[in-house]
Amino acid sequence: MSSKPSRRLDRVVIRFAGDSGDGMQLTGDRFTSETAALGNGLSTLPNFPAEIRAPQGTLPGVSSFQLHFADHDVLTPGDAPDVLVAMNPAALKANLADIPRGGTLIINTDEFGKRNLAKVGYAVNPLEDDSLDSWHVQAFPLTSMTVEALAPFALSRKEKERAKNMLALGLLSWLYSRPVESTEAFLRAKFAKTPELLEANLTALRAGHAFGETTEDFAVRFEIAAAPMVAGTYRTLTGNQAMALGLVTASQRSGLPLVLGSYPITPASDVLHALSSMKRYGITTLQAEDEIAAVGMALGASFGGSLGVTTTSGPGLALKAETIGLAVATELPLVVIDVQRGGPSTGLPTRTEQADLLQALHGRNGESPVAVVAPQSPTDCFDAALEAVRIATTYRTPVILLSDGYLANGSEPWAVPDVADLPELNVEFATGPNGTDAKGEPVFHPFARDEDTLARPWAIPGTAGLEHRIGGIEKADVTGDISYDPDNHDRMVRLRQAKIDGIAETVPEIEVDDPTGESRVLVLGWGSTYGPISAGVRLARAAGTQVAQAHLRHLNPFPRNLGKVLGSYDRVVVPEMNLGQLAMLLRSRYLIDIHSHTAVRGLPFASAELAEVLHAQALELQEDHS
Repeated sequence: MSSKPSRRLDRVVIRFAGDSGDGMQLTGDRFTSETAALGNGLSTLPNFPAEIRAPQGTLPGVSSFQLHFADHDVLTPGDAPDVLVAMNPAALKANLADIPRGGTLIINTDEFGKRNLAKVGYAVNPLEDDSLDSWHVQAFPLTSMTVEALAPFALSRKEKERAKNMLALGLLSWLYSRPVESTEAFLRAKFAKTPELLEANLTALRAGHAFGETTEDFAVRFEIAAAPMVAGTYRTLTGNQAMALGLVTASQRSGLPLVLGSYPITPASDVLHALSSMKRYGITTLQAEDEIAAVGMALGASFGGSLGVTTTSGPGLALKAETIGLAVATELPLVVIDVQRGGPSTGLPTRTEQADLLQALHGRNGESPVAVVAPQSPTDCFDAALEAVRIATTYRTPVILLSDGYLANGSEPWAVPDVADLPELNVEFATGPNGTDAKGEPVFHPFARDEDTLARPWAIPGTAGLEHRIGGIEKADVTGDISYDPDNHDRMVRLRQAKIDGIAETVPEIEVDDPTGESRVLVLGWGSTYGPISAGVRLARAAGTQVAQAHLRHLNPFPRNLGKVLGSYDRVVVPEMNLGQLAMLLRSRYLIDIHSHTAVRGLPFASAELAEVLHAQALELQEDHS
């Protein structure tokens, strides 16, 4: 129990920043776990360099972790931090512009020597001039404090210095009344085989906590009450973790063994990592030599009667295009997870973007339709994975699941669902002949179609009597014989498209949040823009702007009522982290003037920015009609 007074806050945004070797991601992750244990609403935004190890102390080597936690539900990691923990000059310089005047800077003074200052272009130490006067600066020699606290340990100075992130974590945990028991348990597991390192990290953590209690620099500590939540069991998940759990759940619910063919690529690799630890659930993970081999393995698994899945990012999706086209032609289920990142080419591997939508829809030769689904939040990746598997197995089609780096690495609380509430994913395989030949003898027709879904039978290779041709050359309708007939090709192309279009019959209609029913402006989003748009709508409504909101999960096919909804509003605004790809699709499909708001900065939208855009659109509309 602290002897210092406490002050209640409703929300805080903290950013930990330092060199990529300073352990900022671990620090942020542990602070997030502590916060989740208290029941706060939270959202996170990790940000780390693409280089494996950028030069120490340089701007390209800065790694940061932002956490927004509150006594209410949280939709975004926050537009701007209230507190910046800067472990070196590079971290300060790279992040200072994001900190509002009056914000708090907690700075590790030990790293502000001439050499480190020069690396980032500081001619004068900013701690010694008046350049930081607009912020509340708390400067401490965190490295020296760590080394001093670990003096009894027979460790090298370098080994002691590595624990400075734990000292910083202990200090921030005290300052914001976070429990440290979960971090202590984590450290005991992590360093179980190295007792001295375990005790050193525990000592540094407790030293930081004790420093907050005893120093006169902090007169008060802060408390953030738990957010109202529906009763249940919760855990904190990143989008990639939720995606992996969704795939495993889909495998269990469908009764299909899951086979993941994957080539490691940022930011999708964690799905491979997570699934590789779940072999006890009938999961097979194959790390391929390249992207083409990975999707080939997944499609081969589907042909063999398993649930074939492949994971990638934008560059890998381009390489997988031919095999996805083969899955379209052979009409086999395949789930392709594209965790989008900044492009083109290598682009921004660790930054987020939404620029693969058109590639997902049209990035193959010929008429090659696939279903496209996009999750809206980190934990929604679980439900989106289930939906992708439902569509793929029901309609015998590839489904491209468009996540992105913001969702993949961000985390939030997830209410663990009751298994009984999860959707049934019943799969039926062909078991015998389904037609007759010219002589009236029973025969298997591999392209006879289900009347409702237009899906062809799924026949496991080796099943007696179900032998059939497979491959990318066009097949004859019903019989599956190789066919070069022009009319047959036209019919097959239209059937494959009709099958995808028919998915809309089992997709929920899009819902509109329009509290008054009198809004004339609709903001429509897809994928990870959900959080920033929702937070922006809250701000706009609080300022008196009437605005309706809707969000798309299914991008191909669109929900049945989308055209009617769009036509019900005088103005439709579509924010996207690309140059207007969905806006273009909506204009061409529904002949409606879409007002596109775009940004491709590798970062999610700021909610205040979107609130201003919505207010301006509503005002402009009002002026046009006055």
